[in-house]
Amino acid sequence: MSKNSQFLDDIARVAGGTVGVLNNLREQLQGDIRLRVEELATRMDLVPREDLERVELMLEKALSEQKDMLKRLEKLEGKKTTKKSAKKKKKK
Repeated sequence: MSKNSQFLDDIARVAGGTVGVLNNLREQLQGDIRLRVEELATRMDLVPREDLERVELMLEKALSEQKDMLKRLEKLEGKKTTKKSAKKKKKK
């Protein structure tokens, strides 16, 4: 019985070691793949997501400001055209 128990303990130890080795291998492969992808992105001149999101926010703000300015311009031009039409009516 003790030989059987010792044999099972040895198998468990080997399996535990194998799991550790495989875990380290997985981490190393993930690191290598991440590095390769980053190198590829750099060569392809891609921008990081954070930069893209920052530019998108700037664009949204600029479009909003443009919309506000167009409303103000239309309001101002509307006042001008009503003044001009009133002056034309007086001249007649």
